[in-house]
Amino acid sequence: MSAPTHTRPHPATTGGVGTRLPWWALALPTLAFITLLALILNPADAQAAAGEPVLAHVLERLRDLLAR
Repeated sequence: MSAPTHTRPHPATTGGVGTRLPWWALALPTLAFITLLALILNPADAQAAAGEPVLAHVLERLRDLLAR
């Protein structure tokens, strides 16, 4: 009994098909980058941490919840 032979599928064509991105695929990352850059470069909005560190306060609350 002979086994059936499988023919190879035709390779995909490489020409004629172009991939286009929607306008927001470039606009949104650019807007996010500019916004973050503006936040970093504006020293007038920079504030020093005042009082007790927030992370220490959160960890203390977490420890209290786990101790119950």
